[in-house]
Amino acid sequence: MTQKIAIQGELGSYSHEACRNKRPDMEVLPCRGFEDAINAVRSGEAELAMLPVENTTYGRVADIHRLLPHSGLHIIDETFVRVHINLLGVPGATVEDIEEAYSHLVLLPQCATYLSDHGIRGRVSSDNARAAREVAAKGDKRTAALASELAGEIYGLNVLARHIEDQGNNTTRFLTMSREPDLTRRGENGMMTSFVFQVRNIPAALYKAMGGFATNGVNMTKLESYMVGGSFTATQFYADIDGHPDDANVQLALDELRYFTTNVEILGVYPTDRKR
Repeated sequence: MTQKIAIQGELGSYSHEACRNKRPDMEVLPCRGFEDAINAVRSGEAELAMLPVENTTYGRVADIHRLLPHSGLHIIDETFVRVHINLLGVPGATVEDIEEAYSHLVLLPQCATYLSDHGIRGRVSSDNARAAREVAAKGDKRTAALASELAGEIYGLNVLARHIEDQGNNTTRFLTMSREPDLTRRGENGMMTSFVFQVRNIPAALYKAMGGFATNGVNMTKLESYMVGGSFTATQFYADIDGHPDDANVQLALDELRYFTTNVEILGVYPTDRKR
């Protein structure tokens, strides 16, 4: 039986594209929301989940940062997808016909210049691949979808304009999530460790917590903060570092972190993607 990998959204989404790149042997399981994709793995309906965590144009995917610490899942891989946005229309339509284009809220700002230049109104859909499916079902030459070429192939739409994103390096980072961690691997391009921790909102708390990474030569590639439970008394941080917890310098840095913080939780240890 083919194993399944859960995604948020429908077939033809960029999450689907990430699955094709990283896990082409697995069957994609579309889910309504991020929590549904996580629950599919927790329940055993799927073996893995492919979740977007950040985009070079839009920034972080806030819902994922909120969900990851309590998901019960572990990060086992990362992959980067070059997000090419395409204007998709029904057969026979041209760019001049298009009055409205539907896509996910995150995608619309990424091609705002093109839409403005062509007098096309951006409309919000819950998912870019769903937008493609609905445009195909409607059959209106005045309506288009902003989505991947894969979505166009799946739903029978034509590419009216290709690669219309504003930024030439528009890329989304995806994390592969599993029920079980895997700390045995060593990647050809190095390892990443992701974790969360909390500090009290007192002077120099974060400075002291971060000191061990500097003194032990551990490179921190990402640090994001958000409030915990609506409280202003503590702040939670999400961090990515280069290295493996078994590395001597990483061990020392994490020991120092635990001394100055609370609730340090390793979310994943995984090979660095070659595109990083």
